Amino acid sequence: MLEIKNLSRTFFPGTVNERKALRDINLSLGSGEFVTVIGSNGAGKSTVLNMVAGKLYPDTGSVTVDGKNVTRMADYRRAKYIGRVFQDPMAGTAPTMSIEENMALAHARGRFRGLSMGVSAKRRELFVEELKSLELGLENRLKTKVGLLSGGQRQALSLLMATFSKPKILLLDEHTAALDPQRAALVSRLTNEIVQRHRLTTLMVTHNMEQALALGTRLIMMHDGQIILDLDQEAKSAMTVKGLLGEFEKIKGAQLDDRTMLQ
Repeated sequence: MLEIKNLSRTFFPGTVNERKALRDINLSLGSGEFVTVIGSNGAGKSTVLNMVAGKLYPDTGSVTVDGKNVTRMADYRRAKYIGRVFQDPMAGTAPTMSIEENMALAHARGRFRGLSMGVSAKRRELFVEELKSLELGLENRLKTKVGLLSGGQRQALSLLMATFSKPKILLLDEHTAALDPQRAALVSRLTNEIVQRHRLTTLMVTHNMEQALALGTRLIMMHDGQIILDLDQEAKSAMTVKGLLGEFEKIKGAQLDDRTMLQ
């Protein structure tokens, strides 16, 4: 479903600030696979997501989604293939528009919009049914401006909107990092339920190693623009946070604690 081949990217080449963000990355995700990605700051995690989303283009290598090469495709043209939820609860939604208006925009993503962008009775029924799955009571607040929702409610809505068009790939960019523990747990639970319900091929970046172990079917660890560890579902289920730190130390020869990895 997602094929990343020999992906490399250098920022500020030829200057004193030159930084190799990705070094010949190779990664393949099968249909319905849910991969969590961990690593310290500067490891290249978000750069990979931005390459898949089309926000950045690689220096070398390719990105293929469902057999289609999208490496140089503009991000707006990838909208029908890719859904994304960002770290900032304020991103991904229009705060001055109502819940139903935001959902109407998400429903039309990647389609020819014509003159039918309004919220019809049929669409409203669909929105209500989808919102019920969040169990947050938002189906009773369709006219509420999204800017009045809590951070957790907005992230839950963003998650629902990102999966509305049944994307080929779902990208989650530290989407619980800005939430308090209770709301982060809620959004994590909803993430797991939505991904499983729709069998979405998912790539999730997180600094939270416990979350990375609890969610998904596979885990990869990145460092210095490379993938240094790749655990399948069986190995992942047997792994612990302490074990992950030990693997990092063994591979890179550095002593770390979980606080270092979370920075």
